[in-house]
Amino acid sequence: MTRVLLIDDDVELSAMLREYLQQEGFEATTVHDGEAGVTEALSGRHAIVVLDVMLPRLSGVEVLRRIRARSRVPALMLTAKGDDVDRIMGLELGADDYVPKPCTPRALVARSRAILRRSEGGDALGQEGPISVGPLMLWPEKRHAEWDGRAIEPTSTEFNLLE
Repeated sequence: MTRVLLIDDDVELSAMLREYLQQEGFEATTVHDGEAGVTEALSGRHAIVVLDVMLPRLSGVEVLRRIRARSRVPALMLTAKGDDVDRIMGLELGADDYVPKPCTPRALVARSRAILRRSEGGDALGQEGPISVGPLMLWPEKRHAEWDGRAIEPTSTEFNLLE
């Protein structure tokens, strides 16, 4: 079953979307603030993240930045902020799609499925195996790197070059 992470502070909307996603065959997890969203998104348990821009504790934009620094999990921005500047910023930061609220659950599911179809390689959860070159090990899905068994923290640009 494909796992979806919903990060949205609107508890009622999250519950409705979770129920609809479950009816469509997805396993949905919800969190309601940015910090919990980052932690859950980086857990490696989800095939796609649906993320609101306006969140407590950490903005959705910052959540996306932190996710993208360590993971390529597909991300769909679902937000009431629908002007072009916000859409462009979300897409340039690495969102795979940007959907303004209100959005029908059916459209959200269709867009999520399209993103999942486009996501590259890996197993059903989008996990890729490590890339090994001498003492360097890279896990592209998690944006994790090790040198000689010790974790290193390359910048996003450095990681992209290594990859």
